Amino acid sequence: MIDRPTASLELAVIGNCNIAALIDRRARLVFACFPRLDGDPVFNWLLNSPPGQSQKAETGLWDIELEGFARSEQDYVRNSAILRTVLYDQKGQAVEVIDFCPRFPHYHRVHKPTTIMRVVNPLAGTPRIRVRCRPSFDYGAQLPVMTRGSNHIRYVDSGQALRMTTDASLVYVQNETWFVLERPLHFILSADESLTASIPETTERFRRETEAYWDRFVRSLAIPYEYQDAVIRAAITLKLCSYEETGAILAAITTSIPEAAHTERNWDYRYCWLRDSFFVVHCLNRLGQTETMENYLRYITNVSESSPDGYLKPLYSLTLDPRMEETTVPDLAGYRGMGPVRYGNAAHGQVQNDSYGAVILASAQAFFDKRLRNPGGEHLFRRLERLGEQAVMRWNTPDAGLWELRTRERVHTFSAVMCWAACDRLAKIARRLNLGERARKWRQAARQMKQTILHEAFDTEQNSFVESFGGTDLDASSLLLADLGFISADDPRFRGTVAAVERKLKHGDFLFRYHAADDFGEPETSFTICTFWYIDALAATGRKTEARQMFDRLLAKRNHVGLLSEDLDLQTGELWGNFPQTYSMVGLINSAMRLSKPWEEAF
Repeated sequence: MIDRPTASLELAVIGNCNIAALIDRRARLVFACFPRLDGDPVFNWLLNSPPGQSQKAETGLWDIELEGFARSEQDYVRNSAILRTVLYDQKGQAVEVIDFCPRFPHYHRVHKPTTIMRVVNPLAGTPRIRVRCRPSFDYGAQLPVMTRGSNHIRYVDSGQALRMTTDASLVYVQNETWFVLERPLHFILSADESLTASIPETTERFRRETEAYWDRFVRSLAIPYEYQDAVIRAAITLKLCSYEETGAILAAITTSIPEAAHTERNWDYRYCWLRDSFFVVHCLNRLGQTETMENYLRYITNVSESSPDGYLKPLYSLTLDPRMEETTVPDLAGYRGMGPVRYGNAAHGQVQNDSYGAVILASAQAFFDKRLRNPGGEHLFRRLERLGEQAVMRWNTPDAGLWELRTRERVHTFSAVMCWAACDRLAKIARRLNLGERARKWRQAARQMKQTILHEAFDTEQNSFVESFGGTDLDASSLLLADLGFISADDPRFRGTVAAVERKLKHGDFLFRYHAADDFGEPETSFTICTFWYIDALAATGRKTEARQMFDRLLAKRNHVGLLSEDLDLQTGELWGNFPQTYSMVGLINSAMRLSKPWEEAF
């Protein structure tokens, strides 16, 4: 039976913009989807049931186990997505596990195979290990058939096959036998493809070239003077959450990690939310990483072309496959047994009117940035105008809002403001393209929207913008109104909103996204991106010392390798929700950029 510590989000992520894997502090690979980021989680231990129930309950992980394990150390190789874990036994003997997914230039393209590579090195003494590779298929429903070749083991079901190629003893791996680690061992898990060079040579060359790729990536970042380590790790993580083949950006790598214990707020985030993607693209652009924006524009082009009238869904699959029906998985008990486990997301059928602003805001820089290979022109502008027409049509109509309420629709302030932003940016783009008549049209539409929003969404009694037209509930998204350019940070109405949010939504160092009960009752955990929005609002309104202190405390809540999930427990600071969450990593970068002293003052 597998020794199971309590599942937690003390995990590291490796990946290559094609696949990704989560690895715990004992070098257990506990979550990975094949053949791409939104595929079948063939390693699903993170979502699996407690031991002792069935053979299936002990599957879904790839473990490099050290006999007599005592403790471990884990961190990334500097400025990379290559993970190093050192395991120590009770005698002081030690092994090193190196984990990575290959990514590097090859034949004028980026080589990013569906491959996980692991290297196990002896460091001290004569440690004994055993290797347990136990994938399952079809969301835990099917155990694989194992077959053996000369240097590989195949794990096969009716839908796909994985091949582990290794220079370790195949009989030891297949039988999960303890053995003395006397020399470095190499493991290559991939789609069912043969290897054309030696196992050690291939692994070591791929490792060197992958490390060189990430070194170049980091050196291209325009990072702030302060908080450099945190920003670098967040930027690499955001890159890993992009599916480069289509340009889509995931909200998170996991599915069904609860937002709070036993709440059933368990959602599949392995999709591209247009709103989340805007924040990611905008953030990476600030760091000088325009490549992700260019890839995302390819994706958006295909999204918009699939909708002739410009109507947008809130989220799309990575491949634009329309099949996203929300389904409960019967064979996985869930994170710490807290099911259900789901794939698909019913939010794809909701109305969320902020999407039009999200796409246009994400695209706007393409018309102004001279570094781009393919800058935006009139053809792209005309395509975006179709989305603008939808924004004009829908800006003051009820929707589910950015928090995706499932049983209630209102005219949400954030959605209306994002529709205003769509028209405002279209006016600026038209002016850039010398399209005077179009600029006047969009400027007039934005002006009319703004007048109504200021009247309908501001509660004079609370001196605050509120969640919806004519309502009284508060919403942390109102903290974005200054950053979106809707209102100045010096405006008394924005300062009043910050004060009201502080009174109603702030608990200790953390913020709720809202305080009213929703489809599942009152929120129990804070939403991490909202805390970053509050930090930014403090800085924008002149309270920078408070903002820095709060930012430092929030940074301390990251896990041991600097990653954040979606939510935080208000009492313990424990991470909850899907992981790693792009929203949260974006918030970290934006706040760091705002709060850091400039390089000119560093010396």
